[in-house]
Amino acid sequence: MKKVKITVMRQTVYQDLIDAYENPMQNACDIKVGQVFIANGWEKPEGLCESAWESMSAFVMALAHGAENLYNGWMKNSRSAMISCNDGFRPVSFLIEALDEEADL
Repeated sequence: MKKVKITVMRQTVYQDLIDAYENPMQNACDIKVGQVFIANGWEKPEGLCESAWESMSAFVMALAHGAENLYNGWMKNSRSAMISCNDGFRPVSFLIEALDEEADL
């Protein structure tokens, strides 16, 4: 099983939807563009929000176990995926890449 690199690529904020539908929140998301997390195999990296992990964990597990060419060649790098969290107000896009480094078991 391999380690998997998770890079925050983009965060979008839909302020009109927030204003219309969301209750006020102090700190909705701490993720920053460029931030990198390393998953030890399929384990959730420390500091990665639970909602984002739920959106990507199946892809991380597949890539950690050697899956390639997800969705019949969807990605240019066959050992990667681009996944967004399921926050409809401020979705974050993550690039997930299998590393050559073995996970610590």
